[in-house]
Amino acid sequence: MRSIALDLGNTGGKFGIFEEDALVSQGNFTEQNGLPQEVASQTFDHAIIASVSGGALEQVKAGLSVSGSIIELSAQTALPVSNDYKTPATLGADRIAAAVAAHYFFPGRNCLTIDAGTAITYDFIDARGHYQGGGIAPGIRMKFKALHNFTGRLPLVQGIHENFPLIGQTTQESLESGVLGGTVAEVEGIISAYRQKTDKLVVILCGGDAGFFESTIKHPIFVIPELVLIGLQRILRHNV
Repeated sequence: MRSIALDLGNTGGKFGIFEEDALVSQGNFTEQNGLPQEVASQTFDHAIIASVSGGALEQVKAGLSVSGSIIELSAQTALPVSNDYKTPATLGADRIAAAVAAHYFFPGRNCLTIDAGTAITYDFIDARGHYQGGGIAPGIRMKFKALHNFTGRLPLVQGIHENFPLIGQTTQESLESGVLGGTVAEVEGIISAYRQKTDKLVVILCGGDAGFFESTIKHPIFVIPELVLIGLQRILRHNV
C-alpha cells in the first residue's frame, strides 16, 4: 500500500509518503504554494489529512490523486486507541495523532507527547492506550509576537537559540531570558508534574521547535520529528 499523510497546521503543512508502514519521503509546504510537485505528480492508494485550521483542506484535497479513500481525521474517525477526552469534537487532529504514535512506539507505557510549534501542546496517553487529554500553551514565537504587538516599545525577537542569558542586560536579552528561559522552565515543570503523577513516563517531543528543547531540557526525552505523520499513518491503517 502506498499512502500519504498530511498534517495541516496553523502556519503550514507537512506531508509523509509511506510504502506500507515505512516513511519513504516527507517535507513541508505553505498554504499559499499548495502541494509540492513531488506530491501532486504521484498517485496514492489512500490518504489521510489532519487539519487544525481548515483553510487549506479543500485546496489540498483537490491537488491529490488518490485511487482509494481520503480520510479527513475527525471525532468520528475510528482510532487504534481509546479517546477519553470529554469533548472529542474539539480535540486537535494533530494532538490525537501524536498520542497514537506514542502508544505505537511505546506500548504498555505511559506517554507524554510535547508538540512544540506555533502552540505547545501536551498530550497524555496511558499504558492501556487510553488518551486522557493534556494542555495547550503559547509557543515561543507566539510569545515574542505578543510582547511586541501588545506593547508600545518592545522589539520583535526573531531568533531562537539555546545560549540565552538568565540575566538580560539589554531589552532583547531580557526578552530572550523571559520567553526562552520561561518556556524551558514551563516545559520542565510540566514534565516533572507528570512524572510525579505517573509511573515510568516516556516523554516524546516533536514540532518545529523540538530541537531547541532537546538541547535545553534536562529530563530524559525522545525526539521524534515525524511523530504526527506516523500517528496519522497508524490511524489510516486502522481504517482501510
